[in-house]
Amino acid sequence: MPTQPVVAVVNTNPDLVELLKVEIEKAGFVVLEIHISDIRKGLDIGAILAQHDPQVIVYDIVFPYERNWRFLQHLRETTFLGRRFVITTPNEAGVRKLMGKDERVYEIIDDAGDTHAIVQAVREAARARPTS
Repeated sequence: MPTQPVVAVVNTNPDLVELLKVEIEKAGFVVLEIHISDIRKGLDIGAILAQHDPQVIVYDIVFPYERNWRFLQHLRETTFLGRRFVITTPNEAGVRKLMGKDERVYEIIDDAGDTHAIVQAVREAARARPTS
């Protein structure tokens, strides 16, 4: 079992998963890669979370935004209970219409600053997790 905190990166884009993995690992975390399509195909996400216990889940919402936002909400209410999230998207305005202003969304376009902000959000979320 790793001594560093674990972060799950849940995404549909393998290149983006790799980019985030490298950057988050540089910050001292162990990264667990999970592809959204695998969850939809029946991956036992509950068993994976139980085994690796990620402190933070970096979850990307892509088009079609409403469908993918509903899927995240379903996962949050069932499998991901009590976990901290960093939500990413290629279209903050599109996702913001669905989720309102209660949550922070990190837009990933094509900028090193985007990944830096996500890593910082992961650090903050990891510190905020209850210890009980």
